Amino acid sequence: MTAYERLLSIRNERGAGYLILIDPDKMSAEQLPSFVRLATEAGADGFLVGGSLMHTTAFDEQIKLIKRNTTVPVVIFPGSLMQVSSNADAIFFLLLISGRNPEHLIGNQVIAAPVVKKMGLEAISTGYMIIESGVTTSVEFMSNTKPIPRNKPDIALAHALAAEIIGMKFLYLDAGSGADVSVPEAMIRLLSKKSSVPLIIGGGVRTPDEARKKAAAGASFVVTGTITEENSHRGIIKEFADAIHIGAKVKA
Repeated sequence: MTAYERLLSIRNERGAGYLILIDPDKMSAEQLPSFVRLATEAGADGFLVGGSLMHTTAFDEQIKLIKRNTTVPVVIFPGSLMQVSSNADAIFFLLLISGRNPEHLIGNQVIAAPVVKKMGLEAISTGYMIIESGVTTSVEFMSNTKPIPRNKPDIALAHALAAEIIGMKFLYLDAGSGADVSVPEAMIRLLSKKSSVPLIIGGGVRTPDEARKKAAAGASFVVTGTITEENSHRGIIKEFADAIHIGAKVKA
């Protein structure tokens, strides 16, 4: 079974999945194994690995460490061309469809594609959409693109439909790391009803109740990053996992 099929299976069985984003710069090699084991036992359905910047030179080793300590999918969520590893289960092959910067629509993808292909790394085509979050986030600054206004769900829908027609396998709506506010439920609800592409929602999700609302609105996966880095104990991770799995069963 491919990583993409495993993710769809998680979505189909649980209604929605819980993914934890690990920033390679924010967790040491000493912390990583115990955190990954703890998160897996607490109910995390998968791990994303990546960040807008990368100061570490041990990206490949970190992927190996994560893989050795979990049974759930480990997928690269690349913030740059340097973030690739044949040891991951897959990579989200991102196209920043909310922006108009050609480097992030096709330029970087052309450079990365031969490397990904040669590695034999499973690439999951993903339409990446930055959503206004109240602050200038790292991804907005680094990509030099404007986010989609949070009060314009119709604009988000038009982008989602374009991604569907093109044939993308996932849509990732991201408010960004450290966002003041997360992706609004009204936008998630509209896209989940009008587009057939599974939605991944991340950025600014700080409480289990907020995560539950994203799942209930139609998210196929909810991602936390900063909150689980700051509170890396089993209790809070289990609360997020339970909230997402329960919320998915009462989708609006």
